[in-house]
Amino acid sequence: MSSLHDDMSPRVDFTQRHAVGRRRTQHPEYVDLKPPCNHACPAGENIQAWLDKAQAGRWREAWEILVADNPFPAIHGRVCYHPCEGGCNRGQLDSPVSIHSVERYLGDLAQREGWVVPKASPSGKRVLVVGAGPSGLSAAWHLAIRGHEVEIHDAGNQAGGMMRYGIPAYRLPRDVLDREIARVEALGVKFVLEHQIEDLLDVQRSGNFDAVYVAIGAQVGRHIDIPARDAAQVLDAVALLHATATGERPRLGRRVAVYGGGNTAMDAARTARRLGIDEAMVIYHRDQTRMGAQPSELQDALSEGIEVKWLSSVKDMDGHNVTVEKMALDDDGQPQPTGEYETLQADTLVLALGQITDVDFLRRVPDIEIAADGTVLVGEDMQTGHPGIFAGGDVVPTQRSVTQATGLGKRAARHIDAWLAGGRWQSPPSRRVVDFEALHLPLFDDAAQAHPRELSLAERLDFDEVVQGIDEPSARHEASRCLSCGNCYECDNCYAACPEDAILKLGPGQGYQVDLTLCTGCEACYEQCPCHAIDMVAETAVPETDGHALEVAR
Repeated sequence: MSSLHDDMSPRVDFTQRHAVGRRRTQHPEYVDLKPPCNHACPAGENIQAWLDKAQAGRWREAWEILVADNPFPAIHGRVCYHPCEGGCNRGQLDSPVSIHSVERYLGDLAQREGWVVPKASPSGKRVLVVGAGPSGLSAAWHLAIRGHEVEIHDAGNQAGGMMRYGIPAYRLPRDVLDREIARVEALGVKFVLEHQIEDLLDVQRSGNFDAVYVAIGAQVGRHIDIPARDAAQVLDAVALLHATATGERPRLGRRVAVYGGGNTAMDAARTARRLGIDEAMVIYHRDQTRMGAQPSELQDALSEGIEVKWLSSVKDMDGHNVTVEKMALDDDGQPQPTGEYETLQADTLVLALGQITDVDFLRRVPDIEIAADGTVLVGEDMQTGHPGIFAGGDVVPTQRSVTQATGLGKRAARHIDAWLAGGRWQSPPSRRVVDFEALHLPLFDDAAQAHPRELSLAERLDFDEVVQGIDEPSARHEASRCLSCGNCYECDNCYAACPEDAILKLGPGQGYQVDLTLCTGCEACYEQCPCHAIDMVAETAVPETDGHALEVAR
């Protein structure tokens, strides 16, 4: 066994017993705790549960568990920044489980096999969804499978929102996106495209909609005043990505400078390279540690030859000259001007300074409160001040990502479903999150992470997908690396460790039972449970001695 295992694995002395007195002071209780991957997932996926089915090769069951929370695994397996993996306890042993690779495999398999989910009988209720982006599509899916009639209105000529018009095809192929959207449509969801809503209440009344979910995306680029002469070409990053997504090839010249530090800036620069320019540069007014872009996005951009000009602020563009002022960070990490300037060469300046939502049509609706930043204020139930009108996705104050928007769509659907029935949906009680220190891992498999193949730099000449998927053996291997944190997987360690035969097996999938007439509270089962599915709890009364076993729920 390697030194890594010697350092990381807690030792258990099998020759010692915990002393117990005449009366038991504690006993084991099987618990169902929350793995950190589940806790970190913005879409609220039960990751450990579907990984368990995947490692057994029960792919259809794994997919059904996954889509109960997130209906678009083929999309999220490509574009999600997988915070679940950042929380994965396995990362403290060797490397995190590659959850997003398995999720993508499940999504692609479901598309090939044509898997569908059943829907409830018709409820007689109609719901209008405004916006065909990830949040609107997610809400529509969850409402449709609950039996509601759903209609999506969107100003674009194709559904998908920023997934189609903001995420380049080299990250999200359009055929993959189209097939996921088609599954929503197969549930009976009606799409009304190229329809810009001006009077929401009129549309609601004329369509006899019982509820409305507003989920418009942030598709308007934020602008700042940068002096630019007539000869200078200044574009918005959102407009550039939108034009490219619709098949246009904007003329950018030989050199492009992108001003901004988020994922959109990285996408704009990488897209510009694929449009045939010679040089692409990102200009950012802070340093790398304060950059908004995901580290993986920055690394991909750098690997494709894109230069980053740190601590620089654009002041002027004259023809092919971009003037930037060098910045310095103060004690609070805020950039401050230095008075030192530099001239850079660029034929086009692309502004990637964030996006805002266009909510003017909501200002006509009584009792809807709009914040100064253009976001809509909602209650705990995601309902606006106007009864029956809910809002989510980018239009509410939240972190903006596809996964976050998808999770909000699911949450909104649950609230809308309950509201239509005259009730109120309550989220389930929070479970304790299991950290690495809570696990008992005397032994574990030394299994390396499976890495998907990526196109070489020489192959990245167009918008072909850069990251390739993993195959079935790799997906099963990766799923098997899950430590099942906080959830019993019936390894029998507790059963084998009990010196009093107080642990009873209930059969496959049924877990275990504690016979409290035999248990001495010695903790042997607790110490031998690798995933911390057992707690030791203090006695609240003198143990029963009538010979009957007391079941403790898993």
